[in-house]
Parts: sequence; structure tokens; C-alpha cells
Amino acid sequence: MAFETVTGYCWPQSVTAGDTVALHLSSAGARPVAVTVTRIGASREVVWSDGAVDAGDHPTPRDAWREGCGWPAAAAIDVDPAWRSGFYEVQLDIDVDGKTRRSHAFFVVRPVTGRPTARILLALATDTWHAYNDFGGGNLYTGRTHVSLQRPLSPGLLFKPEGPGRRVTVLHPPDRRMATHVGYLTLNHLTPWAGSAGWPDWEEPFLAWAEREGFAVDVVTNADLEDHPGLLARGADDGGYRLLLSVGHDEYWSGPMRDTVEGFIARGGNVAFLSGNTSFWQVRFEDHTPEGPAATMVGYKAQLKADPVFDTERVGELTSIWSDHLIGRPENTMTGVSFCRGGYHRIGKVVSSGAGGYTVHRPDHWIFEGTGIGYGDLLGAGATVVGYECDGCDFTYRDGLPYPTGEDGTPATFEILGTAPAAHFTRETATRPPAPGEPSELEFVAARLFGTRDAEAVERIRHGHAVLGTYTSPAGGTVITSGSTDWAHGLAARDPQIEQITRTILTRLSA
Repeated sequence: MAFETVTGYCWPQSVTAGDTVALHLSSAGARPVAVTVTRIGASREVVWSDGAVDAGDHPTPRDAWREGCGWPAAAAIDVDPAWRSGFYEVQLDIDVDGKTRRSHAFFVVRPVTGRPTARILLALATDTWHAYNDFGGGNLYTGRTHVSLQRPLSPGLLFKPEGPGRRVTVLHPPDRRMATHVGYLTLNHLTPWAGSAGWPDWEEPFLAWAEREGFAVDVVTNADLEDHPGLLARGADDGGYRLLLSVGHDEYWSGPMRDTVEGFIARGGNVAFLSGNTSFWQVRFEDHTPEGPAATMVGYKAQLKADPVFDTERVGELTSIWSDHLIGRPENTMTGVSFCRGGYHRIGKVVSSGAGGYTVHRPDHWIFEGTGIGYGDLLGAGATVVGYECDGCDFTYRDGLPYPTGEDGTPATFEILGTAPAAHFTRETATRPPAPGEPSELEFVAARLFGTRDAEAVERIRHGHAVLGTYTSPAGGTVITSGSTDWAHGLAARDPQIEQITRTILTRLSA
């Protein structure tokens, strides 16, 4: 007998006070669904519930990955003006022979454009959640080039139980086969992509920590940066946001998203990229719905020659890596770093016994105030804050200290504060080895960067780093990058130095 459960999704995924969220459900056997909506921050605040929503039992279309599920709305959730900006979990429960079957959906309450309720804005990495979502038959990692936002998120992307192996980053001792993580996913019936993306691993612990510390943070989706650029149009002196945050695994960015954020930086806005693999791939949004948001995200990735804009005057929109020589817009110019010069740390066979922390090079920088840290000390190793995917830059040493060369687009004012070794997957080290005839990740990145994957090009990026660093824009804005996806795990583990650094960053850059 098939596993009987309930699944659902919300549309639109981002709303403001006074809007309505449609909840689209399918329940095994058309069983009634108990729905609970909770704002999640430092605490769980239930804002809406219905113990028996009539959902119906709807099949998942064979092309749901591309066209969405198309299920009818089972309920309408009116957003009360009293609901604060934030992430809203939608818990879905049905009773099957006395046992509760549960799944989750989500939506975001964003601030009204031009009327922020905080000085800090967090953009959730929702593009990356959708890129890895394999509900209904595939994602951008299984050869699909178009993925629908109008379908449920696979188990593990919105909720994960506690337990060994919850993180994709391999903790100590080394686990080159990643057996603990694979076993965790299997035991809990989670998608195999649940370690790579989603709300539970990064943004959830970050927001819980920030609110406990007394920081007010408004929340939006990635797509909101494209759909509502006015969110960051006003300067801090004009009642706008002072600080924008990217947290965790923030891999997929559209061109208009970058335009919004780079415009904010150019006007003196501050940004903290407490994230890794940040803005590595370009995507496009298509199929706008009557509600406004686009229903489809496009990413050709390694199939880039099949992208309709390839070899056209629109090649700047090519859904390849942002550092592709054909696009010529490396993410370094925005973040200071790139996954091209980074790679992985403590993942399977890659840097398996790495320290999990940064070696500090410039302890006198203001972000280290109050930490007591010194030159050469390890930062965050106890919580393994350097892990999974890491971003770095091309640098050289002078008088024993690292300096960026700027050859890869990193701003001249960028200061390297800490580093840790990282490396790309090769054919021998990949957790999911490439098929015969396909290039390894290392070879693919070299080809997109330099136009060739010959031995010389590959060697130029074989030895990467996670780089913790910062630069100041010509307008006086400060940009900070952690150069690793796993910074938030230091907050979850209550690492005192990571907490103090984060406290200093948020206080100083939002003041």
C-alpha cells in the first residue's frame, strides 16, 4: 500500500498585511486536514488554525516539476495587519488509522514597500530551496531546466527532526562515506537533497538567535528582491533599511535580484553575506501568475548551450555561473568572493579532516572586538562553522598576510580576515560522480571561467579557500562575507566568538 499522507503549497509565497494566501492541498483518501500556521522566530507564535479543512485527494501531475500541481485552493488565509514580517510555517496533519501524518508548507509576510518595520532585512534563500526541490519528478540537479514554484517542497526542506547526520557537513570524526548523513535521510524519509538546501539548517537558527538577542529583522523571499526592488530603494537616512542579510546556502540569483542588491550597496547600504556558494548560478523567472509572482524558475546550468539566450545579444542572461566568461559579471564584484575560488570543506572525501574553522589573519579588525582572538587562532572550529560549500578569492601573500589580486573581480578594498582550505569535487572525490564523458565539477568550473578545461586552467582553481572578509563600497557601505554556508551553525551551537562577531556586525551595520 502506498504511504498515505498530506501535501500542500501556498500561493503566493510572499504577502503583505491585508493580502490572502491560498493553501493548495491534497490529502490521502480526501481526509480532513488540520492546518496550523505559526510564525517562527525566537518563539513559535500560532496565528491561524483550522482543525478540519476539506482538501480533496488530487493526483500529482507527471509534469508537476515543470508545470506545478494545479491543485484547487482548499483554504484562504487572510493576513492580519497584526502579523509581523517573518517566516510562517504551515503545518498539515491528517489522521491515518490513529497515526498522525504530517507535512509542511510555508509563506512569508514581507513588509510593505517603503514602510520597513526594522532596520535589518533578511532575504531567505528560497531560490535555492526551489532549485533542489524534487517533488513531482525532478529538480535542477536531475537534468531539469525549468522548475515550478507551485508545488509542495519535498520532506526535509522545511522541517527536519534532530539527530546525528542532520547536517550535510561532516562533523568530527571524519566520515568519508557520509554514512551518518545518508542514514539520517533514509531513517526520516527525507529527500536526498535535504542536506543541501532549505529553511531548517540555516535561516531558522539564525532568526531564532537574532530575535533572542533583541534584533528586529524583516523577512522577504529571494524573488521579492526582483519583484519588489523598492524594498531597498530608500536610503537609511530616509527611513530605509541599513543592513541586508543573506544567510546559509544562497546559491541561485536572478539578474534583477543582483541589480537590486548592487544598487543598495552603491547607495551606501550595508550587506552581510553570512552565507556560502552565494550567487553562484544565474536563474530567470518566467510564467507570471495573476497574483504577480512568477511560477517558474529557469536554470540550464551545464546545458547552457540549450538556453535560448545562448549566443544571442541576451547572453548576459545566460543561466550559467555568474563568473562564466560569456556573462562577465562575477559575483566577487558584489560579495567579494566566489565559489569558483572556494569549494567544499568537510564533505565526504574533500578536506575530510579539516579544522572546520578559520585561521585568523587580521585580529585587529573591528569585527573581532570583544572576542579575545589573536593572529593564527582558529575561529568557529568547535561548531564547524566552515563546512559544506565555501567561497574564496584569488589572493597572494605579502609579508605573511593574504591580499586579493583582484584578477577575479574582488574589490581592491577587500580585506581577508580569515581563511580555511576548500576544494572542488573531482571525478575521484565527488559524492555523486559524473557520468562517463561528462566533466567533473572542477573541470566544468574551469571551462566556464577560462573558456577551457585544459590542465593549466584546472590547476588554477584546484586549491581553494573559504574566505572570511570585508570591503567598503565607494559610497561608504560595508560588505561582509563569511565565505561559508555554515556560519549560522555557530549561533545554534552558542559559540561565544561567533555570537560576539555576529552581534557586533548586526549592531554596527544596522545602527
